[in-house]
Amino acid sequence: MNKPAASHVWLNGRLTPSDEPHLSVYDRGFQIGDGVFEALRARRGVPIEFAGHMARMHRSLDAMGFELGFDDGDISTGIAELLAAEGWDGLEPPGDAAVRITVSRGYDPSRNILGGAGGTATVAIQAWPFDGASARDLAEGKRVIVSVIRRDPSSPIAGIKTTSRAELVYARLEAERAGADDAIFLTPDGRVEEATTSNVLLIRGDVCATPRLGTGLLAGTTRAWLVEHAGDAGLRTSEEDLRLDDLYAADEVALCASIGGVLPVIAVDGRPIGNGKPGPRTLALREARERWIDAVSIEGSRRA
Repeated sequence: MNKPAASHVWLNGRLTPSDEPHLSVYDRGFQIGDGVFEALRARRGVPIEFAGHMARMHRSLDAMGFELGFDDGDISTGIAELLAAEGWDGLEPPGDAAVRITVSRGYDPSRNILGGAGGTATVAIQAWPFDGASARDLAEGKRVIVSVIRRDPSSPIAGIKTTSRAELVYARLEAERAGADDAIFLTPDGRVEEATTSNVLLIRGDVCATPRLGTGLLAGTTRAWLVEHAGDAGLRTSEEDLRLDDLYAADEVALCASIGGVLPVIAVDGRPIGNGKPGPRTLALREARERWIDAVSIEGSRRA
């Protein structure tokens, strides 16, 4: 078994060694994936877009019908304690980490789908050192395929970030078997939705387009940032229905996520995008996003 990257986790309000037992086998998160989560970047001990991630987590919790059990201030403090314990909160050189907040409905020894009444949620915060995108991803770009799975945008759990990840695992296995890096999902009527852990962007001329929220995609915080800040890289944004032909005809295609940032895609289902190399506007978007994260972390560390 690989040793955890961090020596601690934050579990239900306190730091505990990461190599100790943490959860009961009766926890509903383990038993049936009955939970939600958020993953975000932290730099200089500052969780990036914390308010946006927590707002999305509360929407997910409301949809799933249970409560967090801690307020947002407790979670912020827990992240700070965990990063400090690992030494990943340094100002210079800046500490960089990936953080995951996981909330399950908690312990329940019954076998009921809905579970018993009066349970208490399990809340865990984990962190990993973050080294940035790999040199290969930036120099060579990512290859994606289209998953055979079709996602229904009318589903009431579309856009909810649950711990039930079976569809995503299956799609990544599809990609691996095809020699690709990731997979994207379509709706039943053929609209582009999202990738397994990222939103999808395409660039044509000076327009950066992304599927609209009505396709059932997860409303990513980096996607929202791009809609507001694409002008920093000389681009205009558009939210619209996109289809595979739009991807094939794009000058550039990219994936974006909170932790990985903006990453170039060079091929979809084996068809090269543009000249088959990472596009300059995609890389400019990535650089603009990374500059913004650095500025936010400096400002946040000064306020702390």
